[in-house]
Amino acid sequence: MSHIDATINDGIMTLRLNRPDKMNAITAAMYADAAAALTAAEQNKDVRTVVITGTGDVFTAGNDMKDFLDDPAADPNSSVFQFMRTLMKFSKPVIAALNGIAVGIGVTMLPHCDLVYAVPGTYLQAPFVNIAIVPEFGSTLLLRRTIGLHRANEMLLLGEKISAERAREFGLVNDIFPAEQFMVMVMEKAKTLAAKPPMALRQAKQLMRGDLGEISARMTLENTMMIERFTSPELQEAVQAFLEKRPADYSRFG
Repeated sequence: MSHIDATINDGIMTLRLNRPDKMNAITAAMYADAAAALTAAEQNKDVRTVVITGTGDVFTAGNDMKDFLDDPAADPNSSVFQFMRTLMKFSKPVIAALNGIAVGIGVTMLPHCDLVYAVPGTYLQAPFVNIAIVPEFGSTLLLRRTIGLHRANEMLLLGEKISAERAREFGLVNDIFPAEQFMVMVMEKAKTLAAKPPMALRQAKQLMRGDLGEISARMTLENTMMIERFTSPELQEAVQAFLEKRPADYSRFG
């Protein structure tokens, strides 16, 4: 059963993370399905823009930890890395609709989206270092560019929760819409994009994104370090602490 729903209406593909019982935590199979859906949207001339959102009141809790521990992305061709490369290169406008909390890749994908909207009460968290791995998806380059070095450090080094209101102040979120009208207002933005001349819009996006080679190189470096982290004693302690439901103790590592 796929937990990625992709529907097309009026030139808009809605790509929905649909695993609400697990807070829309993303598995390797979901990454593969999401990459395939984006590839299909890229090739479909009737799709003018994409909206990525979640089911229920959560955008995504990030990686599914059990899936991650059972099958870590230890290969550059793993589905999570394929999804990252596909979204990075996607030429059409993408809107991220944060219908609730966004954790991990739910945060690091945002600089690859062209517009970001959230509901009140949403928080964002990128706790990679907290679990003894490194940030991914080009976030060490793109978040610094988007919100500045010290705010990026607050998110990526401290791993602190950031409210949607604060993320809007940072420039990471465009606007906050009332929950009861959220998707209606998001879809109005998507319809506005879908009605524009498609090639002009795609070229404008290309110019705004800048050098994809630099972003790709940073993603490759992050992914290499991530794979190295999978065999580190620090990660082994993080995993053991997770399984034992206790705080991790990194005091013996130097």
